[in-house]
Amino acid sequence: MAEQLAPTPAQDAPPASTWRAYLELGKPRLSAMAVFAVVAGCFVGWTPHDSPPLGIVIATTLGTFLVAAASAALNMYRERELDKLMHRTQTRPLPSGRLQPKQLLAFGIVTAIVGEAILLLGSSLTAALTCVAILFSYVLVYTPMKVRTPLNTLVGAIPGALPPVVGYAAVTDRIGFGALILFAILFCWQIPHFLAIAWRFRHDYARAGMRMLPVVSPDGSSTRSTMVLYVAGLGIASLLPFQFRMAGEVYLATAILLDALFFVPALIAAITRWESAMRLTFLVSLVYLPLLLTVLVLDRQDPGHPL
Repeated sequence: MAEQLAPTPAQDAPPASTWRAYLELGKPRLSAMAVFAVVAGCFVGWTPHDSPPLGIVIATTLGTFLVAAASAALNMYRERELDKLMHRTQTRPLPSGRLQPKQLLAFGIVTAIVGEAILLLGSSLTAALTCVAILFSYVLVYTPMKVRTPLNTLVGAIPGALPPVVGYAAVTDRIGFGALILFAILFCWQIPHFLAIAWRFRHDYARAGMRMLPVVSPDGSSTRSTMVLYVAGLGIASLLPFQFRMAGEVYLATAILLDALFFVPALIAAITRWESAMRLTFLVSLVYLPLLLTVLVLDRQDPGHPL
């Protein structure tokens, strides 16, 4: 019998598999976290005893979700050769052959345009421009920095901290002091969150030539000090809503409790660099942020002056 030729994965993949591949492009779990932060920003920017207009909230969350998905997809497009080298990314749509680069590029561009159009029509110009900043800083600045300097983590935390600013700007059409407080909370939260991942997959990052902090400082000393520094910074940032009367005592008590719960595993992980401690820190971070933002929304107060 003649030997059968293997089908080209991206061309002959079943439709269901192709749709799953497109869904994976947007990193839905990561984008969902961004959407949660957007909604929190909408409520914090609105008056404390009322809910923001539902239409604005829906348009802002949908538009931001699409822009975040586009950012993730275009990041995968730019890193398609590096993703082949890392075990954790070899099953992504491009390395696995389920999609072709031109399909991924088209998806990213179209999704970004649609997301921005929704923001312009249903949200505010300031929110739309902030989402443009997310897209360009993530794809054009953070992505190429990964192979050049360990400072990429700090730069990447900037677009990651902007979603609540988008929500705040959607209902106020400005970036006020309250939005900057939300930005500071998410910025500080991301550093220990990501370093816990980077330490566990440091050999993978090294294989692809990515200059993450655990790669360029393999003894873990820089990872340890950076994690402790930003967890402490998160503790300070999380208290600012109470300090500036954006939230009440219920929020204050919750923030202190969550800070303690986050600081303990992060400190153990920083000191020991055990894989289990890093994983626990990562898991606790996933609980910390939604709980903190939820209580901030529920216990938000009127500071008596515009923020």
